[in-house]
Amino acid sequence: MKDKKNAIAEGSQSKGIEGYVFDGADGSQMIHWTCKVDGKSDEHVHDYDEYFIVVEGVYTLIIRGEKIPVSAGQEYHIPKKLPHAGEFIAGTRTIHAFGGARAKRNKKI
Repeated sequence: MKDKKNAIAEGSQSKGIEGYVFDGADGSQMIHWTCKVDGKSDEHVHDYDEYFIVVEGVYTLIIRGEKIPVSAGQEYHIPKKLPHAGEFIAGTRTIHAFGGARAKRNKKI
């Protein structure tokens, strides 16, 4: 899963995160992220649904100012067009499914 050919470009993810992307034939993507440091994801929206599961640690989703902690083994669905942000702690690992193209690969391999 962690092949450098699938590594996500720095500009396509929050600082301090290591990510790998897989593309579906329909344009969807699956992404595995590992948070190397504590950090945050600024508020943003997608033109497609997002589903994720926390593998290890905690990812705190922020929707309309409400903080929703999502812990290891828990999952969450974010409908398209819903503004959301997040906070993560070092060591957190997540797997996301996006209904569209979310990330670009690192071209420096």
